[in-house]
Amino acid sequence: MLKTTAVAATFCAVAGAGIVGYGETTAQAAQAQAQDQDQAQSASSTAARHGHGYGHGDGHSFSGTKKIRVGGYSVNVSCSGRSAGRKPVVVLMAGGDDGLDTMAGLQKTLSEKARVCSYDRLGEGESDQPQGTQTIDDSSRILTGVLDRVTGDRPVVLAGHSLGGLIAARYAPDHRDRVKGLVLMDATIPALTAGVSKAIPDSATGMAAELRDQTIAVNEGQNPEKFIIADAEVRSAGNIPVQIIRHESQYAEVPDYGPALEEMWAEGQEQWRTLSGRSRISVAAGSGHYIHVDRPDIAVKAIQRVTAQATAHS
Repeated sequence: MLKTTAVAATFCAVAGAGIVGYGETTAQAAQAQAQDQDQAQSASSTAARHGHGYGHGDGHSFSGTKKIRVGGYSVNVSCSGRSAGRKPVVVLMAGGDDGLDTMAGLQKTLSEKARVCSYDRLGEGESDQPQGTQTIDDSSRILTGVLDRVTGDRPVVLAGHSLGGLIAARYAPDHRDRVKGLVLMDATIPALTAGVSKAIPDSATGMAAELRDQTIAVNEGQNPEKFIIADAEVRSAGNIPVQIIRHESQYAEVPDYGPALEEMWAEGQEQWRTLSGRSRISVAAGSGHYIHVDRPDIAVKAIQRVTAQATAHS
């Protein structure tokens, strides 16, 4: 992410992540990451002792954290827990500039009752760097490869935060045979470039102008994943259960344009409702952009509810 001044760097940590999902995590998220490091290391040791092959089609091929080969790349994945019958595997997708470790606390809680996996996208965490610019098609191919290896032929519920939510929402319509539910935690909105350009006009100066220019640059691929975050219409993913959760407050650091940015974000979250006739939207009270950190109880309940609904209709 472009950090042209100390002020801009601070601002991006607070507000920029709320717009595009790139930038430093909140202090609370950083603390959660530190607490989860021991868990991740323990999981890795378990994988080394107990991990075995793939391709059995049952979604239970290993537990712990390990590297797998997908499309010629090394991709870091973590799986835990078990599921019975045709209960979907929950796949957690972190935001931009975040690795799977930011989902470790959520994964630990969810895996008490379900099979849960997460992964580092190319350019993030412990996965390989992409060879060039990535589009949604490139990211989708990696996700398909990961699902093939860690979930087998089992149905999945994708639960994504920020950019991870956008990727999940773009992926589901083309993979209805596999994706049986979605949970979008303050997902990057469908038309972010147009939205931020409208909310912060060319006449803006100072921090607001930096935020607008920074967001557009990130969307054009200047981010760790070299991922182009393109504006696009929302396509239907069928009649699957979809839970959309948005933050309560995120833009207090931009007093002149904060209300416009909040309106932009709320309208963008509403647009995701067209993913399914069974979409629901809610506001996570007391939460900023990192809903699964600020209000993990809400995130857990939403994912468990969507998983139960997907299981009932499988």
